[in-house]
Amino acid sequence: MGVDAAADAAATALATGLYLSYIPVKILQSLGHPRGRKWTGAGLVGTLEGLALLPLLPTARWPFLAALAAAVAAACWICGRAEIALGSHDDSRIVLDEVVGFWTAAALLPRTAPVLAAAFVLFRLLDSVKLPPYRWLERLPGGIGVVADDVGAAVFVNLIIRAALRAGA
Repeated sequence: MGVDAAADAAATALATGLYLSYIPVKILQSLGHPRGRKWTGAGLVGTLEGLALLPLLPTARWPFLAALAAAVAAACWICGRAEIALGSHDDSRIVLDEVVGFWTAAALLPRTAPVLAAAFVLFRLLDSVKLPPYRWLERLPGGIGVVADDVGAAVFVNLIIRAALRAGA
């Protein structure tokens, strides 16, 4: 295997959550759901992965922000490489964008069950709906477009939860 093929394989494995995102796609295809439809359930898998991996990130402010920034930058490259290998822009099997998106949604919020549940539900909702202005971010080229719309939705989620926490909800 050449260097390019190995990089494509590694990027695809990472971008698809070690291929876990293929599971709902295959199940839906077996039920007659046509390939290429936007909703496949893979985004839910990616968000669950983000939730599961969140405890591995630092809790202190600056180390967390540094880790998040590095993860978002790496996700842009990995997702860009994977979408080329998979042959379509923002392929539904790519879920690393949901992982870093969820981390952004939960960024610097209390890591309590209610807050994480709110971040999870709101992130899935706003990521699925694709409201402007972050919907426009997916038009950016390559992996930046794959990741930017999810991070944009996540920023809104984070702000909504912060406002609710300040309001005492």
